[in-house]
Amino acid sequence: MPENARLSGFLDEISLEFVEREATPKLSMKLSIQLHLAGLSLSNTVSFLEIFGVDRVRSTVHNYVHKADLQPESGRSPNHVAVDETVIQLDDEQYWLYAAVDPDSNDLLHTKLEPTRTNVIADQFFAELREKHDVDDAIFLVDGAVPLHRACEKHGLDFRYERHGNRNSVERVFRELKRRTVCFSNCFSNAEAETADEWLRSFAFAWNQLI
Repeated sequence: MPENARLSGFLDEISLEFVEREATPKLSMKLSIQLHLAGLSLSNTVSFLEIFGVDRVRSTVHNYVHKADLQPESGRSPNHVAVDETVIQLDDEQYWLYAAVDPDSNDLLHTKLEPTRTNVIADQFFAELREKHDVDDAIFLVDGAVPLHRACEKHGLDFRYERHGNRNSVERVFRELKRRTVCFSNCFSNAEAETADEWLRSFAFAWNQLI
């Protein structure tokens, strides 16, 4: 798909139903959401808007992103699903990010941010993934994490151990997430877990639109 088609498609998918009375032109609001989710920091996004005569502060753009409530599309039927977990920093606290990716399309299917890493949470992650997508016939690609193996077995899912190969798709998502958080002092600063979780879902939406 041509790059300009992906970008225009991204803008079309952003709903501004949350807007009641807002002086900012809607196209500028959509553009600010796209720019931030595509990689610009809030400060750089605000600077970009100033070029077009739109003077807004970082918190305003932050609110646009979260109020838009962007979600990755559900109802996928992948042949393979790569699943992994990694540590995300929220200020001085560590949280575990679970992610599932379709390695054939590189689409991010589901994320879950939790303060701990347990068998119960892994089970909940797979239950949520199965509710969102038709994955019961997919082959799950997992590393040596025991909770992921147990969760696959509990849900009756076919899985295989794989360190590289198609599992690199989920590693690419994690690398991009961590590249993005480097722009924000390598963590979600002054953010509640719920806010970070919302941003991650918005990131998943943007990732699927722009890759």
